[in-house]
Amino acid sequence: MPDSFGLDGLTELRDERSRSITAENPDGTIGGGGRAASDLGTGRKGRPNVTLERGETTTLADIDGSGVIRHIWLTVSGGGATDDHVLRNLVLCAYWDGEDAPSVEVPLGDFFCSGHGEFATVDSVPIVVAPKGGFNCYFPMPFRDGAKLTIESEHDEDVMCFYQIDYSETAVADDAATFHAQWRRTNPTKLGEDHTILDGVEGEGQYVGTYLAWAALGDEWWGEGEMKFYLDGDEEYPTLCGTGTEDYVGGAWCFLPTSAESLADQETYSTPYLGFPFYDDDGARPSSYGLYRWHVPDPIRFREDLRVTVQAIGNDSNGLFERSDDVSSVAYWYQREPHTMFPDLPDRRARRPR
Repeated sequence: MPDSFGLDGLTELRDERSRSITAENPDGTIGGGGRAASDLGTGRKGRPNVTLERGETTTLADIDGSGVIRHIWLTVSGGGATDDHVLRNLVLCAYWDGEDAPSVEVPLGDFFCSGHGEFATVDSVPIVVAPKGGFNCYFPMPFRDGAKLTIESEHDEDVMCFYQIDYSETAVADDAATFHAQWRRTNPTKLGEDHTILDGVEGEGQYVGTYLAWAALGDEWWGEGEMKFYLDGDEEYPTLCGTGTEDYVGGAWCFLPTSAESLADQETYSTPYLGFPFYDDDGARPSSYGLYRWHVPDPIRFREDLRVTVQAIGNDSNGLFERSDDVSSVAYWYQREPHTMFPDLPDRRARRPR
């Protein structure tokens, strides 16, 4: 459990060396920052960004040795960076310890809780999105024998990427779990069939967070579905089962204030560990919702295997009913390696937000 959001740890001196990777210092070289020249001269903001070329994979960081990534800041511009597709056309991947298969494979926007192709302001502990589109991640990402972070662009135009990856060179314990994140989409869900957030996880670890990008394809309230966590051999029924989707992210009663006159009056919020930061009901497309829950004070621990699902269930004047909605999700977890192969990531057309 974190102490004072990590402030208590500031009194502890550690055998670590701080490093930072940017477009100007892509290797994190000692004394390698501030060397590029601009029109203002050497060391005056000479190379603040890289270009993510259409159809190419760009390596943001390729780190040797052992250490921990402490913070990632990133933003994109150009190529229609605020349109409805670029944040799903760019895919963030992370590889630990020389592995061939990624431990993180998520469309860029969804990883940072901006899953409908639009930026959402997020004020949480592990993920922060600052106006306008300043993406930050504080999930610690340990590695023992190298780390590589990439962005694959399937966008139609080149995109500028500004970034900084802060990490520590330090020894990592043999039993330390590594960070994973995976994206899935069911579009649309079938009546009575749950959306799978995560499946096929084997070994020991802890589940630490969920992001949901939900597009309601029908009328009335959409958020009665239960979150289910199947742990360590659970089959038909889960060990952990919630009471509703808005309940899972800490809300209640359809996110409506006391003075609400209709479902369109839902209130967004963002807190350290849970939130509903995005809501769009402008009528131009299906009502869209972005929700997150971080299991940081309350990680969900598993020893053998893990499966996570959410139901699409609504409620109206006649009671509960099964829904068919467009549900995308990101699962965040730590586990001992090796991890099982992820399912194939859908192509950009199948990732496109409504």
